[in-house]
Amino acid sequence: MYHYEESLTVLASPKDVFSFVDDHANFSSHMSKSSWMMGGGKMGVSIDAGQGQQVGSHIRLNGKAFGISIYLDEIVTQHQPPHLKVWETVGMPKLLIIGRYQMKIAINPKDTGSLLLVSIDYDLPPAYPWLGKLFGGVYAKWCVRQMTRGVRDHFQAILL
Repeated sequence: MYHYEESLTVLASPKDVFSFVDDHANFSSHMSKSSWMMGGGKMGVSIDAGQGQQVGSHIRLNGKAFGISIYLDEIVTQHQPPHLKVWETVGMPKLLIIGRYQMKIAINPKDTGSLLLVSIDYDLPPAYPWLGKLFGGVYAKWCVRQMTRGVRDHFQAILL
């Protein structure tokens, strides 16, 4: 597995930060917008009755990247407000640049607010491992950075 992480100091309480990142519409909004990293494509997000906010809840994304259909199903494996949320792909995702992955959000209190850590652990895609070797790190960094920037922009945070 490959790994990438970023941290961010947020001028808000852990409860407020967790509430924002626990709403998948906020935290994964970068996937539903057309972008150069998605080759002009974007993904639709659907969540189950658990809203991606409880252990066992599913989050499904499907769309296109570089004109190719992609799909994945994620399940929340840990949900401990306001400090920890972990979710990972289930089954075999149909992705181009990375394969199966696990995302983690950890929030710790600080004197000046909260320290947010966002990380991804990922495999290379089985169908295109050479694409993963070339671009997996770039994509992982972009994805994590989109999430941390969304939090920063929302809370007017200071990037570490």
